[in-house]
Amino acid sequence: MKRVVRNLLSWARWYIWVPFAQLIGRLRSPRQILMTWPQAGIRLGPRVVLFMHYDGRGGVRPQVFAYMRALQASGRDVVFVSNAKRLTEAAQAGLREVCAGIILRRNIGYDFGAWRDAIDFLNLPQAETEEVILANDSVFGPLLPLGDVLRRLDYERADIWGLTESWQLRYHLQSYFLAFGAKALRGPAWRKFWDSVRPVPAKPYIVHRYEVGITQAMMKGGLSCAALWSYEALTKMVTAEGLKAANDEAQDVKQEDPVSFTRRLQMLRIRDNIARRVAMNPTSDLWRQLLLTGFPFIKRELLRDNPSKVQDVGDWKDVVRDELGADPGPIEQDLRLMLKGGAP
Repeated sequence: MKRVVRNLLSWARWYIWVPFAQLIGRLRSPRQILMTWPQAGIRLGPRVVLFMHYDGRGGVRPQVFAYMRALQASGRDVVFVSNAKRLTEAAQAGLREVCAGIILRRNIGYDFGAWRDAIDFLNLPQAETEEVILANDSVFGPLLPLGDVLRRLDYERADIWGLTESWQLRYHLQSYFLAFGAKALRGPAWRKFWDSVRPVPAKPYIVHRYEVGITQAMMKGGLSCAALWSYEALTKMVTAEGLKAANDEAQDVKQEDPVSFTRRLQMLRIRDNIARRVAMNPTSDLWRQLLLTGFPFIKRELLRDNPSKVQDVGDWKDVVRDELGADPGPIEQDLRLMLKGGAP
């Protein structure tokens, strides 16, 4: 019965609410900027990061500052694009030390609405622009030096890079980090896609049309896309040897400790999905494999909500501390702030 109700609600949302939301999106203006800093204009170099943020209380979490400092240290100009409508004085003061510019806007259009607004306002790409990175605050980290990751972005090998890729719905680079090289920025697909982005108030539509759609649109425009952590490489890590190792940890299931037990269950679940060709979300289902191969982030949603019921995420602190040699303390601090409803 619950499944029937859930399916009916899903049907109603897609076939009734989404068309209505599309109409709202067409009627709304995509320009929702309330304030920019510096007032004299945002000056940018050849490599730009548009960093999308939202916090209902107008704060900025310490991990977000750490992420943006790492981006700044790589020689990129960070523009902070916030849908928060307001920012605390403390947040603004901290941002002015890290960012080349701040764009504050109404909470309309989700991440893609904010990125479109910023792209239009900044007239990107400008004449000297060589790279634009779209990033957001949906991750904790970086847990490892981000410069090592950014140096792997090779626009001779691909025009557009993501950190991870997924086949859920359709093939796409996951949108929490997307890097566009000069060829992509000056191709017709870039402008055509962003001109099509409307502030539609329906998350399913945003996911299908924009989060998945941007990769599809760029590939249709003749551009090549690649992920630094390929899906195939991650799934290959879950081998028969890995399963044997998980089983060897507890030959007597009755004496198996809870951490080993849940790790083994997740390993079996992954292997079952691979065998049945069920597409997984690598940032949740394959979080352990990502971290063990030098991935510098953990998704906020995974630790806060765990919507896909990943069974072994409870020992994330042990993996961060013992396998990466990193301190899980800053993430724990941010989690506490999130559970309290925001950042100071």
